[in-house]
Amino acid sequence: MSLTLDSSLEDALGAASAKTLRRAFGMQNVGDLLSHYPRRYADPGELTPIRDLPLGETVTIVAEVLSSSFRRMRNRPGAMVDVVIGDGIGRMSLTFFAKNVGAAEWRSKDLAVGRRGVFSGKVGEFNGVTQFAHPEYELFDDEDSARRSADARAAVPIPIYPATSAIQTWQIARLIGRVLDDLERVPDPLTAEIREQEELLTADEALERIHRPRTRNDIDPAVRTLRMHEALTLQTALLQQRDAVRALSATSRPARPGGLLERFDAAMPYTLTPDQETVGAQIAADLVGSWPMNRLVQGEVGSGKTLVALRAMLQVAESGGQAALIAPTEVLAGQHLRSIAKMLGPDLAPQLMPTLLTGQLPAAERRKAALRVASGQSLIVVGTHALLGEKTTFADLGLVVVDEQHRFGVEQREALRAKGSSPHALVLTATPIPRTVAMTVFGDLDTSVIRTMPAGRAGIESFVAPLAEHPGWFNRVWERAAEEIAQGRQVFAVCAAIDTTKKTAEPADPSALVPEGASGPRWGVVQLDEALATHPTLGGIRRAVLHGRMPSDEKDAVMQAFARGDIDLLLATTVIEVGVDVPNASTMIVLDADRFGVSQLHQLRGRVGRGGVPGLCLLVTEAESGSLARDRVDAVAATLDGFALAEVDLELRGEGDVLGAAQAGVRSSLKLLRVVKDAGLITRAREVAETILAADPTLQQHPGLHDAIARRVTDEDRAALAKN
Repeated sequence: MSLTLDSSLEDALGAASAKTLRRAFGMQNVGDLLSHYPRRYADPGELTPIRDLPLGETVTIVAEVLSSSFRRMRNRPGAMVDVVIGDGIGRMSLTFFAKNVGAAEWRSKDLAVGRRGVFSGKVGEFNGVTQFAHPEYELFDDEDSARRSADARAAVPIPIYPATSAIQTWQIARLIGRVLDDLERVPDPLTAEIREQEELLTADEALERIHRPRTRNDIDPAVRTLRMHEALTLQTALLQQRDAVRALSATSRPARPGGLLERFDAAMPYTLTPDQETVGAQIAADLVGSWPMNRLVQGEVGSGKTLVALRAMLQVAESGGQAALIAPTEVLAGQHLRSIAKMLGPDLAPQLMPTLLTGQLPAAERRKAALRVASGQSLIVVGTHALLGEKTTFADLGLVVVDEQHRFGVEQREALRAKGSSPHALVLTATPIPRTVAMTVFGDLDTSVIRTMPAGRAGIESFVAPLAEHPGWFNRVWERAAEEIAQGRQVFAVCAAIDTTKKTAEPADPSALVPEGASGPRWGVVQLDEALATHPTLGGIRRAVLHGRMPSDEKDAVMQAFARGDIDLLLATTVIEVGVDVPNASTMIVLDADRFGVSQLHQLRGRVGRGGVPGLCLLVTEAESGSLARDRVDAVAATLDGFALAEVDLELRGEGDVLGAAQAGVRSSLKLLRVVKDAGLITRAREVAETILAADPTLQQHPGLHDAIARRVTDEDRAALAKN
C-alpha cells in the first residue's frame, strides 16, 4: 500500500493501532506519526546506570539477562518468573506472574541468560532491590545478531520514543517502520538550491535517518534538516500573515496641533524617558500608516508602558476613535481606570470619559457603561473579559490595547479586535521572555522596548530570607515590616495560596510565626492573617486581606483603601502581581517564594519602590541551597534587570511552555525546534522565507513548502503565531 503524509492511520496501520495512537498522542495521520521523533537514542551495548533509576518513574533501559527462573505459587494458581538483569554497573529484578507453569516456562526461556534487550516499566523496590513488576520488553533479535558482527550491532542506535503505558517505545518504532516502508516520496519544503546552500538532507532522507539511523552520525544531519523545515514553515506562514494584515486598510489617526495629545503633553508634570519618546514616536507613525498597527511594547516593570499607551489612546481619540484596554483582572482594570483618569486630569478626563466595564459591575451600572461605550460618548474603555461579550459594542473602535498579553488566549484578543474595522493593536508586556521570545522571533508584530526607568524612583533592595539555613530570620522579616510601618510606609505580604486548609500551630512565642509542615505552600493569606493577629507589634496595625475569590467590589474597595493609605499591611495573593501602583508602599514580602516563577517574583517586586520611598523586597523560602527552586529565588534577588532575569529563567527551567498556555496548537507544531537555542537557525529561516515570498508570494513554485504550511499551520496556529 502506498502512503502519503496525509494518509489516515486507519488506512496505514489498521483501526486498533490508529485508535491507540490517537488516544495516546492525538495522532490522526501518517504525518503526525512521523513527526513523533525519538527523545533519545540508546546503544545496544550501552551501560544504563540501573543504580540511579528514580523510584516511582516509568523508564526505559538497555540491559542483559543475568539469571532467569520460575516457581509455582504456593497459595494460588499460577507461577512466578524471577529475572535479574544488569548493566555492568548495577542490577535489578524483573517479576512476572503467569497463569500456569507452561506460560512461566516460556517466559523464562524467552528471557534466557545472556540475552540483551530494551526493558520498560515503573521503577519499584522490594526488599531493598530495585525492580520492574511485569515490565514491557523487547529483546535484540538473535538472527540479526548472527548476521552482523558485535561491533556492527553495537553501532546501530535504538530510538527511544515518548511512550505511554498503552504503547511502548519499540511498538511505536515498529509502526513507524511499517509506515516508512510504504511511504511515497515526501514533498520537500526546501528547494534543491536551498538544501545545497544549507547542507541539508532531502525530506525522505531526514525522516529515514531520524527514525532508523544506521550510525550515530546519521542523527544530527536529520535533526538539523527537520528543524529547518519547522522554522521555514512557521516563518513563511508568519510572513504571509504579516502581508495579509498589511493588505488591510486602516483609518488614519493623526495627532493635530492643539489637539488632545498636545494638551496632555503640555500639562504632564514630568518628562518622558528617552525610551518612552522613541516608542511613542513609533506608535504615532503607526497610527497614521496605511495598514493597522500591530505593535508589541516590552517594558520593564514600572517603566511607564501605561503612559505610552494612553498617549496612543489620545491620538486615536482626536478623530473620534475609541480605545479599549483589556486587562486580565478586575483589580488591574480598576487600577488602570483610576491611573488613566488621574493622568488625564480634570480638564481632559470629562472630555474622554474613561469608563470601566467589567463582569462584576452591578447590572444598572454596567448598562450605563455599555451605553456610553456603544454611543461613542466614552473614548477610553477599560475592562476585563466583559469587553468581549456580544452585548458590548463600540461606535468606532480605533485602538485595542492588551495589557499583560500572556494572560489572554488568542481567540479572546481577536474577539475584541473584531469589534472594530481593522483597529490598530498595541500589546503591552512586562514579561518579554520567555513568552515573547516566541513573539519576537516568530510573530509578525513590530516590537519596541522600554528599558529606561522614570526619574525619581528610589530603587529596590532585594534579600533572600533562607529559613532552611536561618529559621530565626522569619521573625526578623516581620520586625522589619513593623519598622517600615512605624515610619508611615506600607507593606505587601504575598502568599502562594488563599487558604492552605492547614491549621497553624499555636506558637509558644506569639512572634514566632512558624506553621506546621505541609506538602503544599506553608502559608495562605487566611493563615497568615490569623497568625499576625497575635503578633506583638503587627497585631494592632491596620491589616487587610485581598485575593481572587473575594467579590469584585470588595477587592476594589480594599485596593483603593490601601492606595489611600488607610491600610498598613496588605496580605494578598498574586492578584496584585501587575499594575497595582501605591507610591507609599515600601516593602514586598513574598512567602514560599520558591513556589513562584522568576517573572512572577520580579513582577511582585515591582509593586514597591515606585515613588520616592526606597523599596525593599524580602523573599522568604525554605528551599535548600543549591536546589533549582532556591536558584530561582537567588537569581531574582541578584538583579533588578527583568530582561536578564528572563534569560536566567530560561536557563533554569528550560524551554518550557515558551509560547504560553493558550498556544497549544502552535506548541504542537514545534517538535524539534527550540525557540531560544535555535535562534540563529530561525533567523536564517526567516531570511530564506522572505526571499521565497518576494519572488513567489503564493508559493506556486514551492509546492512542498505550501503543503507543509497547510499541513502544519492551521488558521488557529497562524493567529497564535502572529498575535502572541
